[in-house]
Amino acid sequence: MPAKGPEEICHLFRHAMAEGDIDSVLSVYDPEAVFLNQSRNVTKGREGLRQALAPLAAMRARFDFTIKQVIEAGDIALMHTEWTVSGPPQPMQVYAIEVARRQPDGTWCWLIGDPYTVGREVGS
Repeated sequence: MPAKGPEEICHLFRHAMAEGDIDSVLSVYDPEAVFLNQSRNVTKGREGLRQALAPLAAMRARFDFTIKQVIEAGDIALMHTEWTVSGPPQPMQVYAIEVARRQPDGTWCWLIGDPYTVGREVGS
């Protein structure tokens, strides 16, 4: 079931992770998605994301979230979301900045994900 609005992406992601369904996890991402990981490396596309997210899906990590703000401009939405991840290797809490894009069929997918910048010390 695709997201009918940007906020629904978070619900679908949480459910797919809890089920351990990596294909459903990847379905919430735009085919051109980019994701900045904790090491500041950029992962591109769904196959790159598969490698990054499959271990969490296999563990059926629990993702809880609070959407702080969604700002829409046409077919783009900027999202601010607090995530709490329960599960191995250790629980963590992150504040994510995500960009969602409306797809040609009217559904929404994440285009850009940056769950680690806020709270990270930025070098000069």
